[in-house]
Amino acid sequence: MARAKPTPPIKRIVKDLRRQIAQFRKNGERVALVPTMGALHEGHLTLVRTAKRKAERVVVSIFVNPTQFGPNEDLARYPRDEAGDLAKLAEVGADLVWSPNPEEMYPAGFATSIEVKGAAEGLEGAFRPHHFGGVATVCCKLFSQVTPDVAVFGEKDYQQLCVIRQMVRDLNLPLAIHGVPTVREKDGLALSSRNRYLSAEERAAAPALAAAIRDVAQKAANGARQQSVIKSATAALKRAGFDPIDYIATADAETLSPWTSTSGRPGRVLVAARLGTTRLIDNVPIPPPAS
Repeated sequence: MARAKPTPPIKRIVKDLRRQIAQFRKNGERVALVPTMGALHEGHLTLVRTAKRKAERVVVSIFVNPTQFGPNEDLARYPRDEAGDLAKLAEVGADLVWSPNPEEMYPAGFATSIEVKGAAEGLEGAFRPHHFGGVATVCCKLFSQVTPDVAVFGEKDYQQLCVIRQMVRDLNLPLAIHGVPTVREKDGLALSSRNRYLSAEERAAAPALAAAIRDVAQKAANGARQQSVIKSATAALKRAGFDPIDYIATADAETLSPWTSTSGRPGRVLVAARLGTTRLIDNVPIPPPAS
């Protein structure tokens, strides 16, 4: 029987983290950061594997960030499994886990936050108005604490990826941001920590989300009227049990401004909808038009 791999060391205090990062730097090693909120799944592990190809040392942060949750959202019940997370990270060879408590991340008197516009406006920004400010603030802190050469994010949270890229560009932060395509179940459902909230019946219906936006993407690429195909996709999702449907939208893949088939720019279809008590988001690229 194979012996379990040792779990990566975990740091909870900024000065301890920085001491370890300094040792990596002394050894001439590049550092990659994979920011997470824990409850790790294969999607997160794919990010770690990607990070290992980009740097000699991989730091995974595990922090359920309270500032990106609204007052009626699922902060208290967000899934947490530190022991399970550490075991998974051992299997993929993470070098260090950064898991501060909220008081270390936001000490008494903390009063600074980042205001984001541009890619943060509309879509999730319209339904969760304080979300991306919290995301940008915690990511900026993580980048300052870990000082990575590269940070790796999944395309599953596509608007978040665009917001972080914009922040890094706007503030001249000294790191690269690398996006990794969404990891999916065999039936198409995007992997998400929140999938565990789904009942068996809801889980069976959930792949309709990806199917609907793939249909929108294909038809939009070929010049179909977007209003019409989005209306059809909305009806299909309601038949599958999704309600409400917050948005289905086509957007420019970089700026998230409205996209048209004549723009000559890459596009994305993004969706957010609720299935039972679980709010799911997803996105797919709009393929080049058929020749």
